[in-house]
Amino acid sequence: MACGAGRDEEEMHMIKAIVSGHSRGLGAALADELLARGIAVLGLARHANPALAARHPGRLQEAALDLADPAALAAWLDGPALRDWLADAGTALLVNNAGTLQPMGPPALQDPAAVARAVALNVAAPLMLSAALCAAAPASCIRRVLHVSSGAARKPYPGWSVYCATKAALDHHARAVAADDVAGLRICSLAPGVLDTGMQAEIRATSLARFPLRDRFAEMQRSGGLVAPEEAAMHLVDYLLDDGFGAEPVADLRELTG
Repeated sequence: MACGAGRDEEEMHMIKAIVSGHSRGLGAALADELLARGIAVLGLARHANPALAARHPGRLQEAALDLADPAALAAWLDGPALRDWLADAGTALLVNNAGTLQPMGPPALQDPAAVARAVALNVAAPLMLSAALCAAAPASCIRRVLHVSSGAARKPYPGWSVYCATKAALDHHARAVAADDVAGLRICSLAPGVLDTGMQAEIRATSLARFPLRDRFAEMQRSGGLVAPEEAAMHLVDYLLDDGFGAEPVADLRELTG
């Protein structure tokens, strides 16, 4: 996989990125990696990331949004912020990273309100942002959409029915958008592997009644089998900037990096 680092600095200033869930975990690492390459980032999350803003003064813009609230997101998208952000972009990147594992457990243990929130955050928000990006970007702008998917989209896990279903929705959305064959638009739903983030800590803190495979993931952490989010972010951004991005609408980062 070729790296996008060969682009000169002037071209990088024409690239604008939007990263959801940039306040922590993989989202923070992705935003940091993009910013370090000279790409301005608009971060969307409930909470700001002051450390990231301090490391990259003037390059990070943030919008405080609860992406699990479709009405709030729709209201923000109806405003001028996204169109203004993209007004001078030659390439617009959207990284749909924000997501939740909850609710975990078999259906009888799932809070219906938590199911609705998960579907809103994991599915509605990425699809809304994708549609808004395509409409708001200048007509001549190249658009690239990256859904952060999961192996759980492609393999069922007990206790993760909501998470599996919502990530599978992103995979199929990418397949269908790719079938639209829109000029200047590429999309990929990409599984990044098992990362050492707060989500893994959440898994290890879950009861076996809600996630029977908990101990398998705990052993991965003990044996050093988790990938640092910074390492995954580097490879994800390499791929996002690569000429081959979106050749397959559904992919796995581990296969791309060999």
